[in-house]
Amino acid sequence: MNPSPPDAADAVPGLDAVACARWQGLPRTDSPWLHEEVGGRMADRLQWFREPPTSWLHWEPVLGGLKTHARLRAALPRAEWQVWSRDMARAAAATREPAPRSWNPLRPRWVEPRAADPQRPVQMLWANMGLHAEPQPQRLIARWHSHIATGGFLMFACLGPDSLNELRAVWAAEGWPAPAHAFTDMHDWGDMLVHGGFAEPVMDMERLELTYGSAASLVDELRGFGRNLSTERFGACRGRGWRERLLAAIEARGPRTDGGRLRLTVEIVYGHAFKAAPKPPRGDATVPLDALREQLRQRRS
Repeated sequence: MNPSPPDAADAVPGLDAVACARWQGLPRTDSPWLHEEVGGRMADRLQWFREPPTSWLHWEPVLGGLKTHARLRAALPRAEWQVWSRDMARAAAATREPAPRSWNPLRPRWVEPRAADPQRPVQMLWANMGLHAEPQPQRLIARWHSHIATGGFLMFACLGPDSLNELRAVWAAEGWPAPAHAFTDMHDWGDMLVHGGFAEPVMDMERLELTYGSAASLVDELRGFGRNLSTERFGACRGRGWRERLLAAIEARGPRTDGGRLRLTVEIVYGHAFKAAPKPPRGDATVPLDALREQLRQRRS
């Protein structure tokens, strides 16, 4: 079943919704090392919060990082945790844990994660390295909002607009379509968070420089991070010589370190925001006449 086309106001320009659905639906059992690295850096930020969350939800844990999931479980051992995934069977299998060693015939051998439920809102929703591949981000942010308790918070990370600039230059020099769609700027993410009902969004970014000994190792690793989801990408499968031509172009045109290794930049955008209490509806206020007289009397006395 093909996904419905994005709403015009929510569609990311140049992002193919069908290609996104295919990428998101790929079976996964392992997490890319880059996602684990970003997840670890994001976990370091938990120390910013005065009180650790007593409940949390991991959104797409296999994509976001299973080692990061284990780190969060260790950091929040008493917190109730939930999981959301398009493939809950795989996500549950990947995040289930052995039961405590003490023997109890009534206790299951494994601790299964609880499926996400808006009726059991959490204090923290954790979403790592998925938002940049979401064709309807405001709809997704609204879903996240519904899973978070009032006073709770969202933490996420995704690719920023300076990612893959070296490859974009190679592709442009060769006259090829861009190797990826244009990633959203962190300020736009902040605006979308506010539009989605979140308060006090804090956004920042960092650039990571990855290096590779060959174009082949660069391309192979890049496939683990994602796919080209641009609507302007090549419209058909490439021929037999495409990989050789691609690798030759990267070897010839790709920028290198002083040591001769190929360079590739990824920009990581980090964000967190709180779910504030709903504002009371505006309207005419009715104050009893006796109360007004009393207020005037007190001011005069």
